[in-house]
Amino acid sequence: MAQSVVISGTGLYTPEHAISNEELVESFNAYVAQFNAEHADAIADGSVAPLQPSSAEFIEKASGIRSRYVLDREGILDPARMCPRLPVRGNDEPSIMCEIGLAACREALEQAGIDAGAVDGVIVACSNMQRPYPAIAVELQAALGIDGWGYDMNVACASAAFGIQTAADAVRSGSARAVLVVSPEICSGHLNFRDRDSHFIFGDAATAVLVAASDAPQPGQFEVLGTRLKTQFSNNIRNNFGFLNRSEAEMRSEADRLFVQNGRKVFKDVVPLVADLIGGHLRDLGVEPESVRRFFLHQANLGMNEYIARRVLGRDATRDDAPVILDEYANTSSAGSVIAFHRHRDDLASGDVVVLSGFGAGYSAGSVVMRRH
Repeated sequence: MAQSVVISGTGLYTPEHAISNEELVESFNAYVAQFNAEHADAIADGSVAPLQPSSAEFIEKASGIRSRYVLDREGILDPARMCPRLPVRGNDEPSIMCEIGLAACREALEQAGIDAGAVDGVIVACSNMQRPYPAIAVELQAALGIDGWGYDMNVACASAAFGIQTAADAVRSGSARAVLVVSPEICSGHLNFRDRDSHFIFGDAATAVLVAASDAPQPGQFEVLGTRLKTQFSNNIRNNFGFLNRSEAEMRSEADRLFVQNGRKVFKDVVPLVADLIGGHLRDLGVEPESVRRFFLHQANLGMNEYIARRVLGRDATRDDAPVILDEYANTSSAGSVIAFHRHRDDLASGDVVVLSGFGAGYSAGSVVMRRH
């Protein structure tokens, strides 16, 4: 039998702390009240627009999100701060991204039943790196004791899908026996918790996917039937943080260095882009959309996922067709589709075909079609 590329294990790190919509809204509304009181005169003369309060009902209706896990609760919920407080670690300490990624990697390796010594590469694929270099992937490689290589890559919320294709290509070419694709997403660090339209979107988590070679795929493994990627430049989701614009004087505003998006335009652009990518990919593989047992879509917005699934399937998708973890985890960027796959695949039968898809800023989108053994 020809060598197959399989996903033989996945891992998930979930932070200890969670924040409900109600708790987040209480903090946000306290900030709004304080801002409006401090700027009462300017609001009265029309030179400053008053801020509007939020509600848990508004958040759930707009996104499908009910809660999120975060690395630091207190800093986010403090109305005077409203951002995580994550102390800078010394150079001789493991980075936060390495620490949470390591937990996910260990679970993926245990699930696959192999030792880190059988892994040749580590790809850290996520939206935001906590430093430019040395690469987080090389730090993870050292922490795992892997004698091989590692590098970081960023394609926003599609990063995990792009990483899986890159890992699969390395395995098919024979340059690696197995590759860990790790997505340690600390999304709370780049979110503007003072923006009513987006303060609820993101949560923190880390995932790992073990992509490996297999002459004879084992029960429970997922053979990668094909991967497909697509990018199309857009400014509708953007984050300008970087070393070239670190000076406050050089920035248009503090918010410019955080996550910003034109949500309505993103929805209008991304739904057809992703649906066409998945539909075309399945067609070229000779797979009918209705025969796909489950779609593990990027967990960004419930309405967006429902529209994408509807366009691909030609009907409304059930939660069994397209599982949702968004309500509990919120948007965890590239980790979201992997979390859905990690938590909702145990009931799949041998021969079931599934699709994992990530999509987001760039625009970027990736499709991974797999079959369970």
